Amino acid sequence: MKKRSISVSISLLLIGAVSLPVTALSVSYPVNIYHRQGKLETAAKGDTVHLFHSGTADVRKTIHINDLLTVYRTSPSCEATEVGKVRVLAYVGDTYVKAEVVEGWVRPDDIAKIKSVSCLVIYAGICEH
Repeated sequence: MKKRSISVSISLLLIGAVSLPVTALSVSYPVNIYHRQGKLETAAKGDTVHLFHSGTADVRKTIHINDLLTVYRTSPSCEATEVGKVRVLAYVGDTYVKAEVVEGWVRPDDIAKIKSVSCLVIYAGICEH
């Protein structure tokens, strides 16, 4: 009986060790799977980008069509530097904004801000509409 309980315990430990990484991935997925398409793109004046936002009511109250948002790039030391401006063209779905670069060079992972609302710049081709 003791030998059988040891076998069952070892089997349960092995099953747990194998399923643990799958469980962890289902809870905390890496965001870059959904918002990256391989290479780093830089958008210049006239290019279209998409901004990801929280989808809350305060975003729609603050960001309007034709608003100018200032774009910042964060350094490894967490300092934000202004790198450009984008003009809001349209809302796309519940959590995206389509925008046009009007000044500077904008890259994915930059932050577009207006007042107290911030949006994450993502690749232009990710939102098909």
